[in-house]
Amino acid sequence: MSLSIDGVSGVSGLGALSFETAEVAGGAGSADPATAGAFASSLTGAMENLQQLQSTSNELAVNAVTGDLQDIHQAMIASARASVTLDLVVAVRDRGVAAFNDIMRMQA
Repeated sequence: MSLSIDGVSGVSGLGALSFETAEVAGGAGSADPATAGAFASSLTGAMENLQQLQSTSNELAVNAVTGDLQDIHQAMIASARASVTLDLVVAVRDRGVAAFNDIMRMQA
């Protein structure tokens, strides 16, 4: 499916969307192992990123306490990044648990 607009230069047509290609390729409801692996690797990457941010924040906090840190702003920014990322991970987890509970409450 491609849409084009006549009379407008520099505007390309709209190509097939990801959910349209999935329906055409394997039918609705088909589980693609590559997609499942991409989701798992995305979650793994997010958790590794969170661990790295928290580790950096902890190192800078120790440096600030011992007096080795030249710029306190670095420690504060690292702490804020780690905090916001943790809040995001917790919110995503909570939404996932809520979705799971909603699915479990559905009747067959």
